[in-house]
Amino acid sequence: MKEPLSIEVERIVPDKPSLRMAVVTETYPPDVNGVAHTISIIVKGLRERGHEITLIRPRRQEEPIHSAMPDELLVRGAPIPMYKQLRMGLPALGSLRKLWTANRPDLVHIATQGPLGWSAARAAHKLGIPVSSDFRTNFHAYSQLYGLGWLKSTIVSYLRKFHNAARCTMVPTQRLKDELVIGGFERLIVVPRGVDTEKFSPDYRNNQLRETWGADPKTTVLLSVGRLAVEKNLSLVINTYTRLIHAGAKAKLVFVGDGPEANTLQRLCPDAIFAGTRRGQELAEHYASADLFVFPSLTETFGNVTLEAMASGLCVVAYDHAAAGQLIVSEKNGLLLTPNDEEGFIAATQAVTNNAIHRNEIRLQARQTAQNNSWNIILSRTEEIFRSLVTLNNSKQS
Repeated sequence: MKEPLSIEVERIVPDKPSLRMAVVTETYPPDVNGVAHTISIIVKGLRERGHEITLIRPRRQEEPIHSAMPDELLVRGAPIPMYKQLRMGLPALGSLRKLWTANRPDLVHIATQGPLGWSAARAAHKLGIPVSSDFRTNFHAYSQLYGLGWLKSTIVSYLRKFHNAARCTMVPTQRLKDELVIGGFERLIVVPRGVDTEKFSPDYRNNQLRETWGADPKTTVLLSVGRLAVEKNLSLVINTYTRLIHAGAKAKLVFVGDGPEANTLQRLCPDAIFAGTRRGQELAEHYASADLFVFPSLTETFGNVTLEAMASGLCVVAYDHAAAGQLIVSEKNGLLLTPNDEEGFIAATQAVTNNAIHRNEIRLQARQTAQNNSWNIILSRTEEIFRSLVTLNNSKQS
């Protein structure tokens, strides 16, 4: 009788062991905004790379009390005053200290600077856990637009104190980093955002969808994607479209998104198509079925929609700001205008509307730029930063 086959399995120790991390955010899908979208991709990507991620976020109003997944902690939330459809997390210092004492993470990453983020930072500091953070929302810029300019210095002071207590703060553009350095922010690292060029592609162009907009092959469709809110400067989008029509252009205007300014914008421009919130393939088809992406916002820290539009093969018309300022070479892969130059913005849109050959050349180059900004590259950079922070903390403790 043969001896049973004995197989010795060598234990393989990975060169780079996985990390145990807590990611804290006030917003997460199905919320529709750039922060929620970006954080969800980072959490998913890190988990796929073998890291143990606990997500800490506010419980949505419609979620049952015991609905959390095993790798989630849901905390109490409250509506955000300016965006009642979104919720901010309330302080959870006691719960977080208890959680992290029992199951200590290597690192706590805080994506938002609200009450939940503040309590997470305090809990981590008390337990000696290293903290990293993101600067993703221009709350200090929003204060001007919502009649709270008198609070701007207080908000900036809070943000500076919050982020300077972290081991590092990730910012999406070099220009934002330079501005924050002048404001006294420390330990800033530029980590841009990426785009899924398979999800957003010119291949999703849908002529039947265009027909529902009343657009034929000779119609130039202007598209705006994002929250319908005052800080997006959407009145300029409507002014641009109106000037095009008065000049005799054959054009349509499509808004994708929802928000507090929806009714106001509909009154200002009843001819526009208001498509509401779109996700997945529907969103991809709305992008790809347009011709121009008009984006005059000056309050973005990055603006994911810029990259999504470029990946979809659109000519982007934007101010020299945030992602557009970082990614676009004017007249090559998009059109950049000096911030607040409204006449220049309108004139550039008119010129490219009247020059289909140039517009199509720009669209090809825009797609190529997007393909050079994949999420895989951004995830590798993010993972590298997290590892370095954990390694530095471990070396200080040994």
